[in-house]
Amino acid sequence: MRKYIFSVLIALLSLPVIAQQQQSQAKVVLDKTAEAFRKAGGVKADFIIKAVTNGLAEGAESGTIQLKGEKFVLKTSDMVTWFDGKTQWSYVAKNDEVNVSNPTQEELQQINPYTFLYIYQKGFSYKLGAVKVFCGKTVWEVVLTAKDKKQELERITLYVTKDAYEPLYILLQQRGQQTRNEITIMNYQTGQDYADGIFVFNRKQYPSAEIIDLR
Repeated sequence: MRKYIFSVLIALLSLPVIAQQQQSQAKVVLDKTAEAFRKAGGVKADFIIKAVTNGLAEGAESGTIQLKGEKFVLKTSDMVTWFDGKTQWSYVAKNDEVNVSNPTQEELQQINPYTFLYIYQKGFSYKLGAVKVFCGKTVWEVVLTAKDKKQELERITLYVTKDAYEPLYILLQQRGQQTRNEITIMNYQTGQDYADGIFVFNRKQYPSAEIIDLR
């Protein structure tokens, strides 16, 4: 019995050390992923996003995101969103209107799944998961958990390729909700040459759209 208790105590005392090692290893993966993104230049990714509630998929939507640093253009069948680093324009096709805003960091997290490349160093704890293969590729699994219990985005789960440190899968879990968003990257292209103008709403392309300034 004493030997058993001693073994349990040793295991419990080892938990903080193991957790610290996991945090350190996860940070290395995140640092390398962020560095690979910075070196990639312009990036284009085709993706499928689906909402999952209690393990059941409620629907799927395909789209494309073009990125250059923190700037992006996100396109789906019913919406286009531009962000130039400060101002965001969201065009809703069915209403033929554009909402203009200066989004907060948390608001950007809800729109641009690649925001994790900038936020993980502040406000999140992280650890390595157990997934090793995804869509036939060897990956790291990293789980990020928000430290602030009031933050809407509670957890981010990433699958990152071990060879190139490119994201293959991003899961976003909102706090207190049964529904989560799963994003699977279908095609990832680097070295794209984007002019800054593509990240700004062009009024000429949407001449009849109503502009709603929320700033």
